Amino acid sequence: MANVVVVGAQWGDEGKGKIVDWLSNRADVVARFQGGHNAGHTLVVGGTVYKLSLMPSGVVQGKLSLLGNGVVVDPWAFLDEVERVRGQGVDVTPDLVKVAETAALILPVHRDLDALRENRDDGMKIGTTRRGIGPAYEDKVGRRAVRVIDLADEKGLRARVADLLHHHNALRRGFGETEYSADELVAALLEIAPKILPFAAPVWKLLDAAMAEDKKVLFEGAQGAFLDVDHGTYPFVTSSNTVSGQAAAGTGVGPGKVGYVLGIVKAYTTRVGEGPFPTELTDETGRRIGEKGHEFGTVTSRQRRCGWFDAVLVRQSAKINGLNGIALTKLDVLDGFEELKVCTGYMLDGQPLDRLPASTADQARIEPVYETFEGWTGSTAGARSWADLPAEAVKYVRRIEELIETPVALLSTSPERDDVILMQDPFKT
Repeated sequence: MANVVVVGAQWGDEGKGKIVDWLSNRADVVARFQGGHNAGHTLVVGGTVYKLSLMPSGVVQGKLSLLGNGVVVDPWAFLDEVERVRGQGVDVTPDLVKVAETAALILPVHRDLDALRENRDDGMKIGTTRRGIGPAYEDKVGRRAVRVIDLADEKGLRARVADLLHHHNALRRGFGETEYSADELVAALLEIAPKILPFAAPVWKLLDAAMAEDKKVLFEGAQGAFLDVDHGTYPFVTSSNTVSGQAAAGTGVGPGKVGYVLGIVKAYTTRVGEGPFPTELTDETGRRIGEKGHEFGTVTSRQRRCGWFDAVLVRQSAKINGLNGIALTKLDVLDGFEELKVCTGYMLDGQPLDRLPASTADQARIEPVYETFEGWTGSTAGARSWADLPAEAVKYVRRIEELIETPVALLSTSPERDDVILMQDPFKT
């Protein structure tokens, strides 16, 4: 089965956009399977920078781009992104981009609730992007969501909105906020419906037809494995499943059809927002990594926390996702460091630990155990073969493979699309 699933194997921001863009040259269809416009991808193609939040990365390549039923869609943000990408010369049409008719919508009340929770006065924050992602998923699971297909039926839409606001207005009263008008929300949705509905489609059926014709499908995830609502550093996680298994459920294909699983892994570790981070560096080294790596969020512009590579974390991610290989990104950011460290284990209360503990309290208390490596003075930037890499860089990469028990399939050495060393083509494995 010549299909590939791409997932982030750390806390997101691993460079999925470039890798998916590179792989989409070899794919016929690209499908997003979870998340919303809280996740950003930055692509650099021919010197042009594309910043995508909701669109699958394949849209820049002109490949059929699908938003699956596992995605939550802000219709206003979707149309804004369509216009922005069109302004960069990409002909985004309903023939190119399809949105699952069963995808749940993100509404203004979701954004409001997200902000109200993040502004709470007890100091407890998750560090969300305040874009309404979590509340939208809550309503989906609570069976009160407004879905894309509901926009086609005004009577049904009014009933959906009434049910949703029965819940949300009770919450708003609790926060001391005014209630949201059902008529106002319905009017806004009816106004935008004619612009959204042309993109609506049974995505599961399109994928089934594509696979029947032996077309190559690239399943694109957002965020990273340790932001997964089940497998991540709960409660400092996103509100969806970000692991590879969601590729099937989030698009409507059987699990046997998703194919090769490629994990995107940064050559160091970063995290945005709140939550535990065992290898975080709050010193000059951490600042230097952040500056060299331009570690600012695509969507929020928030500065990312930086730290050494955590092999324990990535090995666990490899098991949870069933990774067949990894794409190691941003190796060039480590150029010029005299010394590098890799976390090979944890200590908890004086006892060794070979996994990230499930307890939030234990996650905050673990101490990393490091292996030290000699850095390199040569440059890896733009390398396209192993022969172009300094010997110390090769040693670093090979040791990472051993520690995470997963081979490096691709090695990215710059933001440019073609600066990739290919060891294993996921579409031909």
